[in-house]
Amino acid sequence: MTTLIYGAYGYTGELIAEEALDRGQNVILAGRNGTKTRGLATVLNTDARVFDADEASTYLDDVDILLNCAGPFVDTYEPLVEACLDTGTHYLDITGEFSVFEELAERDREAEKAGICLLPGVGFDVVPTDCLAGHLHDRLPEATELNLGFDALGAVSGGTVASAIEHASGGGKVRRNGRIESVPIAANSRTIDFGRGSRHAVTVPWGDVSTAYYTTGIENIEVYTPMPERVGQALRLAAPITGLLGVGPIKAGLQALARRVFDGPTAQQRETDRAYLWGEASTDDQTVVSRLETPEPYTLTVDAATTAIERFEANDVPTGYHTPAAAFDPNFVLELDAVEGFFDD
Repeated sequence: MTTLIYGAYGYTGELIAEEALDRGQNVILAGRNGTKTRGLATVLNTDARVFDADEASTYLDDVDILLNCAGPFVDTYEPLVEACLDTGTHYLDITGEFSVFEELAERDREAEKAGICLLPGVGFDVVPTDCLAGHLHDRLPEATELNLGFDALGAVSGGTVASAIEHASGGGKVRRNGRIESVPIAANSRTIDFGRGSRHAVTVPWGDVSTAYYTTGIENIEVYTPMPERVGQALRLAAPITGLLGVGPIKAGLQALARRVFDGPTAQQRETDRAYLWGEASTDDQTVVSRLETPEPYTLTVDAATTAIERFEANDVPTGYHTPAAAFDPNFVLELDAVEGFFDD
């Protein structure tokens, strides 16, 4: 099968392209910047295609899988998905943007009719937390509340920061009674042991607010990350001015600055850093807790995305819209390097 990686010259896209080729996958690199796309293809000794996302249909006739690595994904997913539906090409991406998950879920029937799979979030956002959610649901199928969390603060790429800026003006998000609701950023807090001691944590608008619902059917979901209490308080106080981040020129300027300033983790950091994940599923009278420890987030993203491509190459995927744990199963994360297993309380 042939995989086209769109946005291949970005920090994460390049790492995925290198790994995919190392695994012997048939890869075409693509993006809208001709110099960067062709330059990387020359270095990696593979083919290149240069086009804007809204021109994708012209370039996918001989492509089986499109992996979108071009964020912010809210700007690229729609034309690429339209092209995939038109050409019968499977769509994957590495987004963590909950709005993209929600929009793609609405296109489930279109994907089934086209005979393709729409599978966003095949990176750290949201493979480990989604699989953890599925594992917790297997442990407690009657659960009505699901809380997830990740302790993985480290170096980030400019693309990651640009995606965060894209949605920062929307504040926080939780799921209540099956519906996503807007709340102040860091609205709720609690003390959580993610796997290396108890820490103060706050709610964040992570992709699992969307995806965990489709994976488990649990209607009340929150996602937490560690944050000093004073920082959480400052974020809540600053909520009235975060709307300025939605103003076009301000947002675009900050995103451009992020791409220049943030380089992503070094090779040594990707090799040595770890991430810690926690989840809790509850009914009125029972609670179960499980944890995961994984490699550094970008390292896991590279492994997860290329392993997902291998599943497609083996024709081991359903059609329609799916989350990673639903498309494969909650043990998918255990196939990845240096993930030893779920740790259940």
